Amino acid sequence: MIIRRRIIFSALAVVTIAVIVAAVGIVMTLADLNGIHRSDISMPDGGVAQNTGEVNILVMGLDSRVDEDGNPYPQDIYNAIHAEDESVGGYNTNVLMYIHIPAGGGPAVGVSIPRDDYVAYANKPAGVTHGKIKEDYGRTLDASYNALLAKGTPKATAYQQARDDAREAEIQTVSQFLGGVRIDHFVEVTMAAFYRVAQAVQPITVCLNHATADYYSGANFPAGVQQLDASQAMAFVRQRRDTQYKNVFLTDLDRTRRQQAFMVSLALKLKQTQTFTNLGTLQTLIDTAKQYVALDSGFDLLSLASDAQRLAGGNITFQTLPIEKFGTIDGQSVNIVDQTKIAAIVQNLINPPTATATPAPTATSSSTASAAPTPAPTSQTYTNSQQPMESGVLPCVN
Repeated sequence: MIIRRRIIFSALAVVTIAVIVAAVGIVMTLADLNGIHRSDISMPDGGVAQNTGEVNILVMGLDSRVDEDGNPYPQDIYNAIHAEDESVGGYNTNVLMYIHIPAGGGPAVGVSIPRDDYVAYANKPAGVTHGKIKEDYGRTLDASYNALLAKGTPKATAYQQARDDAREAEIQTVSQFLGGVRIDHFVEVTMAAFYRVAQAVQPITVCLNHATADYYSGANFPAGVQQLDASQAMAFVRQRRDTQYKNVFLTDLDRTRRQQAFMVSLALKLKQTQTFTNLGTLQTLIDTAKQYVALDSGFDLLSLASDAQRLAGGNITFQTLPIEKFGTIDGQSVNIVDQTKIAAIVQNLINPPTATATPAPTATSSSTASAAPTPAPTSQTYTNSQQPMESGVLPCVN
């Protein structure tokens, strides 16, 4: 019974962090994860233990086509996610989400950072002072790896050290960009990790405001509520353009909303089914965590169980940071942002005025949610990327 309760609590953690964090949380209650990748890196302000108050977590989703050891994915994953092979893509953090879980039971918030925001790099990799926020990881990895090889460091050792340097650099840049916020922990997720988790829990219910298709990502969806298998889920969260419908215009900001919508939809499913009582599913998540996920050395996901309980009723909001305009700098298309405004927005999100800190709507109470067989009958439409996305109700997105 104790193990079962821990499974349920950890499964609910997906509401607050991301798809793979739920998987890792469950895994850590059931198995010795000596094989999982851990980074002993410096966090802004040193980080704190999760049980001392608020927790701030940076989720980084990499666009690389290799696992945590730099090895290629199995061919079936490349085929399913329309990602060609290991020679394509780099080490961009195409997904950056800052998760703030406040002390004292207040509402949590997930802040998505558009990947092409033009920012100052905290570490200045290879002398580069500014660039897209997603590229700090890859630039630092390359500079560090080459420097280590020049010193005679063995390739495997140099690669892992360079990955750690890249993680630390990206975290420092994000903290600086958001106004010096504290980041206690990180979760790094590869494309394969997302696919394997989606494969383990498929199908996932999503809702689209209009029909859309995209040759590059493999997306081909009708309008309305629908259920996706793992391959379709990858296309759903990766699509950022439409190559078929003339009246459909999508951008990276729409892709960010898709990612948020997927998290909400997955959380709804985990609350309403017995997904994590299946031993085959658990074994898949164990294997996925060991091969395709990295965490900081101080991150104990099991300690998130108490937070997961209070957030399970939908007590978290996802928000995307605004951009001022699209521009071109040094030949690259970038998002022009107002960092002063960004810092102010983030501070308001993580330290909201007391008067606005209200409980989650009673319509999404645990008794109602547990009785509902599917989230489809209740949904909320989102058309503006700046509109806060509430958890607990199926989101319909572009």
